[in-house]
Amino acid sequence: MNQRATDATDATILFQPIQVGELNLPNRVVMAPLTRNRASAGNVPNAMNATYYAQRADAGLLIAEATQICPEGQGYIATPGIHSDEQIAGWKQVTGAVHERGGRIVLQLWHVGRISHTSLQPDGKAPVAPSAIRANAKTFVAEGFVDVSTPRALTTAEIPALIESYRQAAANARAAGFDGVEIHAANGYLLDQFLRDSTNQRTDAYGGSIDDRSRLLFEVSAAVAGEIGAGRTGVRLSPVTSFGDIADSQPQALFNHVVERLASLDLAYLHIIEGETGGERRPQPFDYAAMRKPFRGAWMLNNGYDRSMAIEALRAGQADLIAFGRPFIANPDLTRRLRENAGLNQGDPNTFYGGDEHGYTDYPTLD
Repeated sequence: MNQRATDATDATILFQPIQVGELNLPNRVVMAPLTRNRASAGNVPNAMNATYYAQRADAGLLIAEATQICPEGQGYIATPGIHSDEQIAGWKQVTGAVHERGGRIVLQLWHVGRISHTSLQPDGKAPVAPSAIRANAKTFVAEGFVDVSTPRALTTAEIPALIESYRQAAANARAAGFDGVEIHAANGYLLDQFLRDSTNQRTDAYGGSIDDRSRLLFEVSAAVAGEIGAGRTGVRLSPVTSFGDIADSQPQALFNHVVERLASLDLAYLHIIEGETGGERRPQPFDYAAMRKPFRGAWMLNNGYDRSMAIEALRAGQADLIAFGRPFIANPDLTRRLRENAGLNQGDPNTFYGGDEHGYTDYPTLD
C-alpha cells in the first residue's frame, strides 16, 4: 500500500517520494490541517484561501483545514463547509491554484458534534452529540470565545442520515477537485465523541462496548471509501489527547481495536496525533507501535515535530509521513526550509484565527 523510506542514514529521507494509496507524493512532508477562520459569508472559501494553500504547494501533501460536512457540523465562526454549491465552487479556486503549482491536496471532513454553540447552529438549535453531555470547553463565535452549548443526543434513526452527510461531503470534495479526503475522528469532535466512554453513554448499537462505540467511525469510513476510493481516504486519530474535554478509560484497547477495524478497508493512510494536541511532547503511557501493527497503509505522525525529529522518526521506521502544523503558518516555503535546514519565521498568534491577509499570506519566503 505504501513504500517505506529505505535510506536509514541520509537526512534526505524526509524528501524521498512515496506512494500513499492512489496518491504519488514527491516527499514525506505533510501540511497538517489548520483552522484559520477566514472563510467568506456562507462559509465559502475565497481567493485569499487559494493563495494561502498555493504558497505551500511544494509539501508532499496538503491537508486542507477542517471543513464541516453539513450546517450542523459547524463549531466555530468563519470555518469553511463542503455542503453547498457555493462552497464547492469556492474550493475549486483552492484546488485549482494548488494543482497549478504541482501540489496535491485532500480535504478534512469535519463534524464538531458537541463542540459548538447554538448561535452557530441552524435555527439556533442545540448541537448534536452521542449523548447529552456538555463539554467543559469553549468555542469561537462572533462575540469571541464562549462556553459551548449543551448538546442533544442523536437518535438511532438519525445515524444513517449522518453517514450519508459524510458520503456526500466526500463526493462534493471530489467535485471540488480534491485529490482525496481525511475523515476527522480526533480532538474531541463528533466521531471521537462516539469512540470515548466519557462522552458516549448510549445503549443502542453505537454505544457500550468498544466495538459498538467504534461502529460509527467504521461505517462513515466505509461509506467515504466506497464513494471516492479507499486509496484516496485517510482518517485522523488522537488516542490520548484531552482536547475538547475528551477521555477514555481504556485508550490502548480502544484505539488498537479502531485501527484493526479500519485496516480492513485498505485506507490510504492514518494520521496520528501523538500526545496532547498542540501540547508539549512528553512521554505518554501509550504503545503506538502496537496500535499500528495491523495497518498496511501509510502511517502519518503529528505533534510538535521539527526537522531532526522527523528525520529520526522516518529513519527508525516509526512513520512514513510527518505532518507539520504551526511551522507552516509562518513559513509558506517550509518544505524548502526543511530541505536546506534553514531558519524558520516565527508566527504571530494574534493572527492565527480570523482576520485578513496579514498573518495569513504575507509571511516572507527565503527569496
